[in-house]
Amino acid sequence: MALFVLAVMAQSALSAVSVEFDVVRFAAAKMRQDKLTIVPAAGGQGHSFTIEIASTEAEKSLGLMYRSSLPDTAGMLFPYGPERIITMWMRNTYIPLDMIFIRADGTIARIEERTEPLSERVISSGSRVSAVLEIAGGAAERLGIKPGDKVRYKLFENAPAR
Repeated sequence: MALFVLAVMAQSALSAVSVEFDVVRFAAAKMRQDKLTIVPAAGGQGHSFTIEIASTEAEKSLGLMYRSSLPDTAGMLFPYGPERIITMWMRNTYIPLDMIFIRADGTIARIEERTEPLSERVISSGSRVSAVLEIAGGAAERLGIKPGDKVRYKLFENAPAR
């Protein structure tokens, strides 16, 4: 009987490791990619980013978890549709991020800079927004990105006609 219990416990442990490995492997796979630009409200040159789009609930749940690096020119966009209060966290996220909360017209409402890796602290948009852009921690400051700047992307009302 003891041998049976040990076998079941070993199988459970292997299953948990297998599931964790699958999640990490999935996290390494890139989501759909696109480009967006952030334009300073005061004018001047914008900053272009190659972004991954977290479109599905599964992609949004995974986000940038398990990543070990993120260049200043990359990010992940979380579109949520109609404006609402949005909350995020850093569970299983190994690197600090800047969370840029964006209104439906593309205006940056708020930036939570250098979020704490692996934290389960809830980070709120603080006002109604329709999307969140996550970029490398400290990149917003390094690039001079501020609330009031405009995110140019087809998701937002300010997107240029194509």
